[in-house]
Amino acid sequence: MPAREYEVRALIIENFLFGEDDGKLSDDDSFLEKGIIDSTGILELVALLEGKYGVKITNNELEPENLDSINKLVRFLGRKTDLSSTETRSRP
Repeated sequence: MPAREYEVRALIIENFLFGEDDGKLSDDDSFLEKGIIDSTGILELVALLEGKYGVKITNNELEPENLDSINKLVRFLGRKTDLSSTETRSRP
């Protein structure tokens, strides 16, 4: 399992499943449909991601396509961290 995927899975299990991993959460399972994260939990998830990865998640990025499964989160964070490292390198 790639490092980022492992980190995201651990973050979800620790913060939203209270450390209980029964092995039933697949990487494509919808957090909302499975009842793992509700609309308020999304805000908590955003705060955790911003703190852990040093990214800024804007209101227009608060969409299920970005935040509603482990795989979606991993892809989204990949885009965000690639973008932020590109911006940092391009600054004078």
